[in-house]
Amino acid sequence: MKQIYFLIVVVAGGLLSGCGGGGDRGELTGVPQRSFKAEVPYGMVYIPGGSFMMGQTDQDVTFAQTAQPKQVTEAPFFMDQTEITNSQYKKFVFWVRDSIAITNYVNDNKYYLQPKGGRGANASGKKYINWAYVKKNPVWSSKKGAASNRSKLQGMFYQNEDRVFDRDELDVRLLKYNYALMVLRDAANHRNDPKSRRSDFILRDTVTVYPDTLVWLSDFSYAANEPMVEAYFSHPAFRNYPVVGVTWRQARAFTVWRTRYNEAYKNSRHLPPRADYRLPTEGEFEYAARGGRLGTDYPWGGPYIKNAKGCLLANFKPGRGNYTDDGGAYTVNVRSYFPNDYGLYNMAGNVAEWTSSAFDESASTFVHDLAPTFAVEAKSSDPEVLKRKVVRGGSWKDIGYFLQNSTRTYEYQDTAKSYIGFRCVTSYLGRDIKDKR
Repeated sequence: MKQIYFLIVVVAGGLLSGCGGGGDRGELTGVPQRSFKAEVPYGMVYIPGGSFMMGQTDQDVTFAQTAQPKQVTEAPFFMDQTEITNSQYKKFVFWVRDSIAITNYVNDNKYYLQPKGGRGANASGKKYINWAYVKKNPVWSSKKGAASNRSKLQGMFYQNEDRVFDRDELDVRLLKYNYALMVLRDAANHRNDPKSRRSDFILRDTVTVYPDTLVWLSDFSYAANEPMVEAYFSHPAFRNYPVVGVTWRQARAFTVWRTRYNEAYKNSRHLPPRADYRLPTEGEFEYAARGGRLGTDYPWGGPYIKNAKGCLLANFKPGRGNYTDDGGAYTVNVRSYFPNDYGLYNMAGNVAEWTSSAFDESASTFVHDLAPTFAVEAKSSDPEVLKRKVVRGGSWKDIGYFLQNSTRTYEYQDTAKSYIGFRCVTSYLGRDIKDKR
């Protein structure tokens, strides 16, 4: 009987200890976490990882020799199917506009999240905008209650001599976006420096977000492009055309905002976030542009820029300047022409696109062969040569050479052009084997 009693005590003790350990019976099962299932972000396509020969092919008929061919490998990622449109970028502009209006001009607690106790601020004294309320009660609405807001918002319009026909027009110089992000490369380079602090590797930037609409005139001398200045970003006829007049810094600010915008939704539903949105590296752009094809000149293959029916396959400057021969005198709808084999539109032509990579003529000789890129976080005081960012894809005003998959050029990070836009990528996050079924 004593032996049986002892056995019962041992079994009971084991059960109790298992319950006390969270039901893992003392085994190493890992921290409980919600399962994560990779999703294709809205408006993006999945780009499978793989290896390719980066740089110009053996058919380098121009003998440019601007980059040494190099076999590299890219991890899988998601990429915007099209260039960022005026409509999409305008959502960023409106978010910044409403944030400034609420925090600096309206100052009404109804537009803020109300913590327990109804004081209008959390324990740290910070207020957070209730975007669900803003959506139902727009700050700029002409409905009931807008009259009081209208008077408060007068300071956001051009004043006195800056007014035209006494109209209320938004002073876009006020639209600035403040953000911060970690410069991980700098952190890695100084990880063993005992004098370094975390704050040393935090980049803080303030960027005006409204596109420079005057680029349609400043980019071209003696060209009557005033209608494009007045209508391209503001008129709904161009809502699905690629946004232009955006600097590299503005494009990066957009990726930060897009990340936080999606993150806020995920947090509200206690869902794990996706990887940050960002600009593609130079390698990712070329890899995606090739669409899985090897040794081809253009996203559609090539070697010709016309199909069998004689139709041009991209928006660029054909011949000696017959701009309309491809269907558009300037930019065209972002879903024009056929996509490449990955489902990406206009990876050549329409607008050239910013990448996250810094430009160096000899970059192909020293970048790694796995996820290659050359990045420089140039400060305003740095030499101009450090502010060059790689631009890929060619544009509506470029000749056919710039449409080639391997052609690389650059522009300075603080300049805006009527022929440069961008699209975003986000890294593919791995998932459990069970979730891959």
